[in-house]
Amino acid sequence: MITARALPLLLALALLAAAPALPARGVYQAPEDFLAEVFAGEVPPPGTIWLTGEVRRTAQEILSHRPAALRVRYWRRGRRTAWILEEIGKEKPITVGLVVDGGVLERVRVLVFRESRGYEVREPAFTRQFDGARLREGTRLDRPIDGITGATLSVRALTRLARLALFLHARVMERDDTP
Repeated sequence: MITARALPLLLALALLAAAPALPARGVYQAPEDFLAEVFAGEVPPPGTIWLTGEVRRTAQEILSHRPAALRVRYWRRGRRTAWILEEIGKEKPITVGLVVDGGVLERVRVLVFRESRGYEVREPAFTRQFDGARLREGTRLDRPIDGITGATLSVRALTRLARLALFLHARVMERDDTP
């Protein structure tokens, strides 16, 4: 028998269970704040890499679709580059900041998440898997990335962006050895 005292608690629990999940969308860090953090407040001017020829073909292979743009901006100081890239999770773009230093991923951070699920990819417990990753044998990461139940497409999107940033970093370093 339900007492009058327990009834409000049971109703509140029922309402919580029936409520749709709140979306995890949001801006977690503005791109300009990410760059200021990466470069200790002295952000270098952006560079551009054009996605043409073999670079475009390889980017398409990494992304499993044609790149949305013909050029990608990056920021560089010495052998360290920062990239702000977007990739579709399930239906909407995820904006990610990536830092590559000497061909090794130093940092991966979800800046803007627009999907209704899969937001767990923004957690440091997930993104730390990319720390120290590099490319091996072409465009594959040198380590497996553990997935997250219910966030498979977001995990794949971040993994593709990590591979793309490492690939583009290598092209930038090949073409221009100036600091």
